[in-house]
Amino acid sequence: MRKKIHPEYKEATVKCACGTEFKIHTTHKDMEVEICSQCHPFFTGKQKYIDSAGRVEKFQKKFGDKY
Repeated sequence: MRKKIHPEYKEATVKCACGTEFKIHTTHKDMEVEICSQCHPFFTGKQKYIDSAGRVEKFQKKFGDKY
């Protein structure tokens, strides 16, 4: 490999909205994410609505119990 052309590979901390923190190796700095494997419905088996603009309530109001 050629020298001085590759980005620096370092350890970074990832912080989730649920409060979970873990370390990864990446070329980026520390990151903040909304969903991680500790709170994602696929991994936990629990459904949780993440709604930032009232879209869930709007959908439920419009379609009711159809879905």
